[in-house]
Amino acid sequence: MTRDTLNSESPSPDRDAQLISAERWDVIILGGGAAGLSAALILARARRRVLVLDAQEPRNRFAPHMHGVLSRDGYSPLDLVADGRREVRAADGVIVHARAIEARAVADGFEVDTDSGARATARRLIVATGARDRLPEIPGLAEHWGRGVVACPYCDGYEASGLAIGVLLGSAAGVHKAHMLRAYSSDITVFTTLVGSLPEHDRRVIEQRGMRLEDRAVSRVISDGDRLTGVELADGTSIPLDVVFAEPTLQPLDDVVGGLGADVTETPLGPWTAVDAFGRTSVAGVWAVGNAANPGALVPIAMGSGATAALAINGEFIAEEVEAAASRLASEQRVNA
Repeated sequence: MTRDTLNSESPSPDRDAQLISAERWDVIILGGGAAGLSAALILARARRRVLVLDAQEPRNRFAPHMHGVLSRDGYSPLDLVADGRREVRAADGVIVHARAIEARAVADGFEVDTDSGARATARRLIVATGARDRLPEIPGLAEHWGRGVVACPYCDGYEASGLAIGVLLGSAAGVHKAHMLRAYSSDITVFTTLVGSLPEHDRRVIEQRGMRLEDRAVSRVISDGDRLTGVELADGTSIPLDVVFAEPTLQPLDDVVGGLGADVTETPLGPWTAVDAFGRTSVAGVWAVGNAANPGALVPIAMGSGATAALAINGEFIAEEVEAAASRLASEQRVNA
């Protein structure tokens, strides 16, 4: 059985389990999104034995297009990861459709269990499991997620230029998002239904900048087929809108790295896995990249963090190899002395 067999587009769980369990990997990467694949590409091209366990659920899979990604503006995020898989496989990296459910430290590395029952071992571990968006429970909101309902002004603000924009606040801190969007449109309604009253100063500044405040409860999203057309308030009033910028709750998919005992740090979005500038966690040999390490990592940032971690890991491998060669040389010199 070969890596080419494993890397085929028609996976067999039994075959995959047999091969990934039989090989001692240099690096196992948990997650096959932009961050994980970027790390895999660097390491595979450095001739390291790389295994990517890919649950095939990237956070941005609901969006038809990415924006602000150099040379790929307007490109499908699913096409991006498909391209990445081909590139990693072309460099002899191995990608398996599987979800890591547990990892543990063992002699000289780590052991990872998957949802298919496979078990793989490696010298290093990169956690690129990302995060999950939890939307407010407003009828119709989830159906438009990634299209008429979005979250990031940097990702989708430009495309909303001149449109009727609704900003669905999820916290008082979310007021900043409304101010960011003011650069794109003069037709902005800020809904406070989920946060209650705002500080009076914030309200006055919002109105001073030409945005409307709406304190009545939002009962549902209005659609015309697949197109969002507005929201309906609890009293039956309809407000026409072209796009809604929501403020979902972002939850890290950190069960595996948390089970390894990695330290967390407080962020504006809650506790997150703590890493250094290279992506190292507090657990020796474990890195975290992309949204697994940074809740604000847009696609380019996620890709950069994966590459940074890969460079650091390969640097460690090279240092180990040089040290081993130096030790052998010293031993030979003692024998010949």
